[in-house]
Amino acid sequence: MHCQRLVLVGDAHLGRGSALAEAAFLDFLDAVPRLGDGLVITGDLFEFWFSYARVIPRRGARVVGALAHLGRTLPILLVGGNHDRWGGDFWQQELGLEFSPGSARFQVGDQSAEVIHGDGLTEGHWSGKVLGGVLRHRATIALFGALHPDLGFWMVDRLSGVLGERERTEQEIAASAARQEAWARARLASEPTLSLLAMGHTHRAAAVEVAPGRLYVNPGPWFDGYRYALVESGRATLDSYSR
Repeated sequence: MHCQRLVLVGDAHLGRGSALAEAAFLDFLDAVPRLGDGLVITGDLFEFWFSYARVIPRRGARVVGALAHLGRTLPILLVGGNHDRWGGDFWQQELGLEFSPGSARFQVGDQSAEVIHGDGLTEGHWSGKVLGGVLRHRATIALFGALHPDLGFWMVDRLSGVLGERERTEQEIAASAARQEAWARARLASEPTLSLLAMGHTHRAAAVEVAPGRLYVNPGPWFDGYRYALVESGRATLDSYSR
């Protein structure tokens, strides 16, 4: 993917909570060509997504269609988060959109950039890392894919309160965001040719210039104020979409 003016958005968790967030996101996708010429989704677009061999999850159908339509106008790159990394080859093969379950490289102007959701990197408790490893394992993915989709989604709905993220305090969110920023600074320091590191997961927006023209950006959670970010010419702007 290569663009000049980048739009970043993520952590929408569509399918959870009010349907207004999805309606606003669909309007936002219509506005993206006026905002930039490339879109990167930093993970957890959906509260849950799994690409079955022959089935599209019903809950995400409108957003999938809108992304497919937008992808005919400008390049779109999605990375998976801890809620929706099981995209398989669906996004690329069926829609022509670039997808990675982990991290991906791209270009903004003449600058090198990378996007990664961020889960499992700076978790405050060992259980998060263990759970992440289990859910990424090939055997787990294969077993879930063998289930009937109705049964699979029923299980996810029933287990979400156990396996999903609990509500965190403001202090916990701030600590998680600080750990991620520290990780991002170290990552940028270790690779001088990398100019932009885009992340999500913490649900805390950030636009940090760690060195002249070198940025760590987290657009923040879409579900909280319809947040997004713009990156152009080595500068980042945090914003909120207004319908």
